[in-house]
Amino acid sequence: MAEIIHSRKRRIFDIIQIGNKTDLISTAFDYFLVIMIVLNITVLFLQTFDQMAPYEYVLDVVESFTVAVFIVEYALRIWTSQFLFPGRSFIYSATHFIVSFDGIVDLLTILPFFFLSGFVVFRMLRVVRIFRLFRINSTYDSFNVIKAVLYDKRNQLMSSIFIILILMLSASLFMYSAEHDAQPDIFKNAFSGIWWSVSTLLTVGYGDIYPVTPIGKFLAILIAFLGVGAVAIPTGIISAGFVEQYTRLAQADGAFDLTMGIQAVVIDIDSAWLGKTVEEVETNYQTTILLIRQRSKRFVPQKEYRIQLGDAVAIL
Repeated sequence: MAEIIHSRKRRIFDIIQIGNKTDLISTAFDYFLVIMIVLNITVLFLQTFDQMAPYEYVLDVVESFTVAVFIVEYALRIWTSQFLFPGRSFIYSATHFIVSFDGIVDLLTILPFFFLSGFVVFRMLRVVRIFRLFRINSTYDSFNVIKAVLYDKRNQLMSSIFIILILMLSASLFMYSAEHDAQPDIFKNAFSGIWWSVSTLLTVGYGDIYPVTPIGKFLAILIAFLGVGAVAIPTGIISAGFVEQYTRLAQADGAFDLTMGIQAVVIDIDSAWLGKTVEEVETNYQTTILLIRQRSKRFVPQKEYRIQLGDAVAIL
């Protein structure tokens, strides 16, 4: 009996795993889930239109049905979470799934439905449902590359953001000093210039707040030029990161040819690497993971990626 329950749980886990294109039922479930997410988000938009008031009952029914699907999926993912962490207890596996990014997004997708008439913050959390689309897209190279770029360039991006914040605060103080006497109602204090400095540094320039004094206009010209450079810095960092990631991906894509000392390891149920992160494997086994092929996709994994059953790992 226990073996039957285990095999059924395993089958459910395989079905609800996103991106299993070798399994027709799992692929159909992925498409069904995408339809539910799109329907739910569409209802969220339509409910903001007064013209849709006559169809409020229909929209509520659709929303209730989609949320019910999300609840069932969330419960099944908790129930089968042990397959994400082989060898761990159910409590450990369920807890780690619940506090993971996917688990938090799933929970925040469900909770606001039960508090629609409560605090504004709960109603605003309904927007989190959009992030469920990232879970579908995360199985493809495009989203993996984006994550890899942001992770690898996080220090440079934080530095550029820090520079932008310093420029923003400086611009606000400069403009307050130059324009306060001429426009006391607009530039009331240093903080009142934040909106102007943000719109100018980010090259938007809405025109609702602008300098009128010669000094203020001169400062605005300088700050506008600095704004172009400030925006160009993170843009250049991200662009370079994309080039690096796609270059790495192209170079590593031939890793399974078993040339130049590169080996391919297929993870089975008895593998010591199963359930471990890339960082743990590289540290404990003194190896370098170049690429992972998972069913029909391939990607350069992040350090926190947890190796799954059936992964083909290219190592050096």
